[in-house]
Amino acid sequence: MQRSSLALEPTASQSTSCKLRAAKMAVLRFRALVLTVCLVCFYAPTPSSSASSGDFLHCLSASIPSKLIFTQSSPSITSVLAAYIRNPRFSTPGTVRPLCIVRPTNASHAQATVLCGRRHGVRVRVRSGGHDYEGLSYRSVQPETFALVDLANLRSVRVDRARATAWVDSGATVGELYYAVTKASGDQLAFLAGLCPTIGVGGHFCGGGFGLLLRKYGIAVDHIIDAVLVDAQGWLLDKKAMGRELFWAIRGSGGESFGIVLSWRVRLVPVPPKVASFIVPVSVNDGAVDVLTKWQEVGAALPDDLFIRVIVTNGWASFQSLYLGTCDALLPVMRGRFPELGMNRSHCREMSWAESVLYVYVGSGQPIPVTDLLNRTTSMDTSYKVASDYVRRAIPRDVWAEIFGWLAKLDPGIMIVDPYGGAISAVPEAATPFPHRGGVLYNIYYQNSWAAGNDGEPNVRWIRDLYAFMAPYVSKNPREAYFNYRDLDLGRNVVVGNVSSYNPDDYFRNEQSIPPLVPVSFISNRVPASVVGHKVYGVKEKI
Repeated sequence: MQRSSLALEPTASQSTSCKLRAAKMAVLRFRALVLTVCLVCFYAPTPSSSASSGDFLHCLSASIPSKLIFTQSSPSITSVLAAYIRNPRFSTPGTVRPLCIVRPTNASHAQATVLCGRRHGVRVRVRSGGHDYEGLSYRSVQPETFALVDLANLRSVRVDRARATAWVDSGATVGELYYAVTKASGDQLAFLAGLCPTIGVGGHFCGGGFGLLLRKYGIAVDHIIDAVLVDAQGWLLDKKAMGRELFWAIRGSGGESFGIVLSWRVRLVPVPPKVASFIVPVSVNDGAVDVLTKWQEVGAALPDDLFIRVIVTNGWASFQSLYLGTCDALLPVMRGRFPELGMNRSHCREMSWAESVLYVYVGSGQPIPVTDLLNRTTSMDTSYKVASDYVRRAIPRDVWAEIFGWLAKLDPGIMIVDPYGGAISAVPEAATPFPHRGGVLYNIYYQNSWAAGNDGEPNVRWIRDLYAFMAPYVSKNPREAYFNYRDLDLGRNVVVGNVSSYNPDDYFRNEQSIPPLVPVSFISNRVPASVVGHKVYGVKEKI
């Protein structure tokens, strides 16, 4: 694929080769600097006078059909914005909303939005499925004029069974991808992404994308073989045109730092026509603390075909599994490697791989029709706050007993622990920007939720207090977190002064995108003490 653009010319003259080198250097130097500077970056606010905003909208209307542009005066802008807000916390009158929403139906519409934005000083944010836990894909924390590129109309999935590959648009959901793959392959191919079917492919892939197949095959970014991206100059690039540095950067460094990825080509993986799954709940009274303590020893060391995660909540630990084989083959493995769980034949169900995704996701006792993978709606009844950790050394039993006490303090608080090991740990750390590889036992996901519209401060405080309690028992120097479990408590980019010349192409940005680089001496003189030394996800190097 050659570079292409609209009649509008790109606004910067930087060559492609320079951009690619800059992208790679930005990521690598960022990973080395962030332990000192955290997520604080320094850039100038984009000028956003009413005149420039009007010029921007006029520019859009000249290149994009009006039915795909929703301005603040459009009667339907509220419903379009709310359609893919997954967390009601960010659907309030106080939410900083976009100047307009563009729903492209082809690449030229995304290009036009970028080119008009560069010409008239309006930045863009990009939303695929809306599962960004802090809403940064469609809102701004601080007042800022921006346009939203909503990829909901770009959701095609094109499966090539013979080559075991697929092209999937960023606006498709993980569930839609799974459904298309399993139908095209007769339940013999799969893709290794997350468990929640309504997650948008675009943001999920940009942050890594792990799920039930991580121990057998790794994560989503390990199997991305091509992509189509609109960069900050408005060019449309595929893997060859963008070069290996930029292609490396978009597979795990997080969304919205380098461009708008419109579509991904992925390598599919083989699965048996039938797999085995089980759900075994264990109460505290029946020894959940001991079983969970033992799970830490075996979860990352089991055969790669076997994945067992645990949902820990008030008084219970629910062990949920996917095994790439039959129940008859699974039972002796469980008896020999993890007898403490007491799993038996009555717990085991055989089903297709696609059915197993829904079975584990819903926690149902019976298989669910695979057509449910196509459901794009989610409940808006509850708001929530999340955080995450990585564990590299087993947590002592007495600490697990305390954790169960924490989970009893404020219902409905939960922890989900996902085992690593196997294929995810075998990939070299430098192969992708996703660094959580060898040595990781498991990931922890923390969540607390509350009724939409209610005061969630006690729930947010519970998450923060539990997170602080866990500090001695999780990864350190730095404390790791999963990028896709977005958490603004880790730090955020802030605007301080007019120093954007350090990175003139910092067009795609949000509060946790990769920031422009500034000299450490500059930072030490100007960074508020309260933000120096905060935690950063996805970074392990020391200065």
